[in-house]
Amino acid sequence: MSTRQTTDARLIDTSKLLKFTFNGQTLTGYAGDTLASALLANGHLLMGRSFKYHRPRGPVASGGEEPNALVNLGQGGHVEPNQRATTTELFDGLVATSQNHWPSLNFDVGEINNSIARFLPAGFYYKTFISPRPAWKHVFEPIIRKSAGLGPAPKDRDADRYEHFYAFTDVLVVGGGIAGLQAALAAGRTGAKVLLLEQTDNWGGRAPVDGDVIDGMDAQSWITSALKELNALENVTLRTRTQGSGVYDHGYALGYERLTDHVTASAAPRHRLWRIRAARIVTATGALERPLSFAGNDIPGVMLAGAMRDYLVNFGVAPAQNPAVITNNDDAYRTAIAWRKAGLKVAAILDVRDAPAGDLIDQARALGINVKFATGIAKTMGHKVVTGLKICAIDSDGSQTELLECDGVAMSGGWSPVVHLWSHCGGKLLWDDAQIHFAPDPNRPPLGADGTGFVLTAGTASGPLATGALLADADAAGKRAAKEAGFTPSDATAPTGAEIATALPKAMWIIPAKATADMRAKSWLDFQNDVKVSDVQLAAREGYESVEHTKRYTTLGMATDQGKLSNINGLAVLSQAMGQEIPSVGTTTFRPPYTPISMGAITGEARADLFQPLRRTPMHDWHQDHGATWEPVGAWRRVYAYEQAGETSDQAVMRETKNARDNIGLLDASTLGKLIVKGPDAAAFLDLMYTNMMSTLKPGKCRYGLMCNDNGFLIDDGVVARIDEETFLCHTTTGGAESIHVHFEDWLQCEWWDMKVYTANITEQFAQIAVVGPKARLLLEKLGGMDVSKETLPFMSWAQGTLAGFDVRVFRISFSGELSYEIAVPASQGLAFWQALHDAGQEFGLMPYGTEALHILRAEKGFIIVGDESDGTVIPQDLNLGWAVSKKKLDFIGKRAHSRKDMQRENRWKLVGFQSLDGSMLPESAYVLGTGKNENNQHVMQGRITSTYHSPNLGFGIAMGLIEGGLARIGDVVEVGNLGRETIAARVVDPVFYDKEGAKQDV
Repeated sequence: MSTRQTTDARLIDTSKLLKFTFNGQTLTGYAGDTLASALLANGHLLMGRSFKYHRPRGPVASGGEEPNALVNLGQGGHVEPNQRATTTELFDGLVATSQNHWPSLNFDVGEINNSIARFLPAGFYYKTFISPRPAWKHVFEPIIRKSAGLGPAPKDRDADRYEHFYAFTDVLVVGGGIAGLQAALAAGRTGAKVLLLEQTDNWGGRAPVDGDVIDGMDAQSWITSALKELNALENVTLRTRTQGSGVYDHGYALGYERLTDHVTASAAPRHRLWRIRAARIVTATGALERPLSFAGNDIPGVMLAGAMRDYLVNFGVAPAQNPAVITNNDDAYRTAIAWRKAGLKVAAILDVRDAPAGDLIDQARALGINVKFATGIAKTMGHKVVTGLKICAIDSDGSQTELLECDGVAMSGGWSPVVHLWSHCGGKLLWDDAQIHFAPDPNRPPLGADGTGFVLTAGTASGPLATGALLADADAAGKRAAKEAGFTPSDATAPTGAEIATALPKAMWIIPAKATADMRAKSWLDFQNDVKVSDVQLAAREGYESVEHTKRYTTLGMATDQGKLSNINGLAVLSQAMGQEIPSVGTTTFRPPYTPISMGAITGEARADLFQPLRRTPMHDWHQDHGATWEPVGAWRRVYAYEQAGETSDQAVMRETKNARDNIGLLDASTLGKLIVKGPDAAAFLDLMYTNMMSTLKPGKCRYGLMCNDNGFLIDDGVVARIDEETFLCHTTTGGAESIHVHFEDWLQCEWWDMKVYTANITEQFAQIAVVGPKARLLLEKLGGMDVSKETLPFMSWAQGTLAGFDVRVFRISFSGELSYEIAVPASQGLAFWQALHDAGQEFGLMPYGTEALHILRAEKGFIIVGDESDGTVIPQDLNLGWAVSKKKLDFIGKRAHSRKDMQRENRWKLVGFQSLDGSMLPESAYVLGTGKNENNQHVMQGRITSTYHSPNLGFGIAMGLIEGGLARIGDVVEVGNLGRETIAARVVDPVFYDKEGAKQDV
């Protein structure tokens, strides 16, 4: 029976009694308990049900590797499913419920699956649910969806807060055991900036539990001394409850900090995601104990030997009063010794080895513990608790057995270094046949951009298990990391550890060695997903010889623990089934995060109103106060029109459009993308990014440019201004600023990494205002400052100067076809400059206008908008923009794609204008109908309308669109679809409706 054996335990504070509930039952524990230790102390060994067969399960581990003891935590907006009881710190008022059962944890109807397990082997879902076909939709799928998952998804909005934190450090050390502490000391003593992360709330790892002796001191005393020195170093930062979650390229790492999970209520953020950049990363992540595979190794009360020892030493909890210990190594003897010293019984130690010799073995025998060599387990007796064992010779088939009375099993299959962080970014592994585990290959580390390794391992994570050896390894790793980060290591020597004589472990992947099929069908590898030895062997027989294929076929290692306890055992069973050595089978891919992290932590503050922050220009409030109606453009809000009293939106648009042609229009163009491209290779880089030549552009001049993706399709357009010989300002569409910046960086970082080019998105650093109309120059001359005459500032040029006392950059460009100036000022001055323009322009009839008027003005001139006239299948030539595609350049993105046969078809849809015969507006996005039907009996289409407006300046409806044959079709009369109503007759016309010669913009 599981009980609190003693209140004199390492981590609990018996002066602080805490109340909590589990499945509605009120229980008590102490400060320092985990939920798992508190439940065990209250006699609750059964904590969950397995996924597939709903078998009863209790905790098998004591940390983040736990696959069984998963619970729902919290209520209402604080619910969090699938939380490990083994890592959940107990607090007063904690509410937990078990999951994946019905109607109750103790009686689960789903356990009927266990009775038909022979019909539900690995991959059974690939072989069933095939026929009859209608049954999938109406029978199979509803049942599968109902049974899928473990804990139910929360229904209420998350009431907690989360945040992101950015950190930059010279050396990041992950793991706060004795190896991590020593690595941090070695690096910190050099003066390097060190960040040390520990996922639990206490330091030292297993050393205090195992009774290690360091430099003649007990482990806890050495840990206290090390922490005192580290805390005194100003260049060292220590964080507990912070897991090293993942390692990525360029020294980037993620940390997952649980800030308030251990308190009853707090206004502080619940979790914090650390986004870390480090010159060097040291992973001192220790090792995980592996289970052994024998019949009934999943029954509650069967635990890892180290975990059972943790519960006793750290929390004073004995999960069993008379456990048996089965092991292939010496370490499990520590559990039996701890049990006997606590005044408890040990049924026996079953050692699968023939006759090992070592100090721990001698100590166990001296305590009177019965040690049986070359012995295994044929069957674990019991259902929801262990009631005994049938033991047998290890090299037998388990038919000759002996009854061993016990109420629990402590198992140990050896220790595997935690190599996940090392492997996340490509670090390779070596198989250690002596210690039967994979360990990092120091000659093949994760490589940084300079081709050198940027991740090191320390301590047990490197492979050594002895205290002295792991401390020496950690000391060397810390010094090396600091040196590679540019610091000089000290001459201090590594601490020493009291060494004990041990025997080598023995590889024993199936117990007993000649286990029958029935035994193998009850020997579990993946406890959560119910994957058995027999499942992996079946996968091998059915041809799934790749470990990755076997993983997916059996779901081995695909549970929430990501195979931390099952992967090595599973691939060993696979290698045996295939008759190959373990290294040749390989490992599955390790991916971040190390253990699951909350979706809230990933999101941080990006939720509710901040999910996609609403972007506003500096003049936003002015627009709002002056009758603006809004439209979303990407994440921005732009003015659609300014409605005056008594006006409809359409009337406002017509007024604004006409006024821009007759007087002056004022447009807030701040949202247009502004990207700086700078460096010795900037011109050559832009020649590759744009379809036309940018390297020939002179400083002070502007040029319209197009960008295509590598498939040749148009993705963005805008005006490029050359600031100086090495600096360009590239304007993009509003929606393209971020994506084009990423596009630039993608090619720079992945393809042309040797180009000396720097890019920056400065869209929000400047407000940009278009002053449009025949009286625009009069307004700017009134403001005074710089010369804006045609002679000084001709069309498609720019100049820097002052207007009305504001520092400005003036671009003589036009998207309206009128005399136009786009004027950029620092964002902080945007509103003041806008107000100055507005006030001074009243005598010239100035009116602000919105995006709809902008669209009409540009459509009158036949100017395209990316996303309207283009849709991801359009190339520049389709839009009559072949003049902007250089024939001189050797290459640019999309050039080769333009030479494809399909891109050069004569019957491609190309840009034209449309005008209805009756002068009305054509329907938006309507198709231009052809003749006949296609193979799907649908009407043949020969084109489509891309933009359509009523022009107040022309007095009739105008439209732009694409049609087969393009400009050669001018004069043709076509039928335009009208959503099931009578079609509309329209004439194909020139797409430029207004001032075709462009005289009005070049004055």
